Amino acid sequence: MDRLLATVRAVLASAALVWAVLVLAAPSLGSLPHPVPASVAAATYLVGASVCHQRPERSFHVGGLRLPVCGRCTGLYLSGAAGVLAGFAWAAVTRRRDRRARGVDWRPWLLAAAVPTGVTLVAEWAGWWVPSNAGRALAAVPLGAVAGVLVAAGLGFRSKL
Repeated sequence: MDRLLATVRAVLASAALVWAVLVLAAPSLGSLPHPVPASVAAATYLVGASVCHQRPERSFHVGGLRLPVCGRCTGLYLSGAAGVLAGFAWAAVTRRRDRRARGVDWRPWLLAAAVPTGVTLVAEWAGWWVPSNAGRALAAVPLGAVAGVLVAAGLGFRSKL
């Protein structure tokens, strides 16, 4: 069972990191003349389209080319990948040192982390404020990071979520 769990952790961490790298690298990959990187970029934009509106005015651009997801999603995915890595490290440390960490109630953390994203969404929908792409991305960082930690740590022990 420990070997299976270690494999699942490795696959999850790898997938989170690969997706974060692809989100940032897709514009560059798509501009390369070789068909393999261009196909990887196309697949990244296709997956991005299934989870994000991809509106150009709400997306970051690298070298004049739009990223495959909007600013808010970029913040979520990059911080989520960092959170997954931090969660695995945290779970490994607490598993060895402190068994009390198994009873962590993640709900307040997740709710608090969602507040900045929720505030920007409500303010935007109500027409009170239009945050920049950087503002959207930064507001999403706490939610992505906590969600990443939660997913990773949840694989290491039973949480109360």
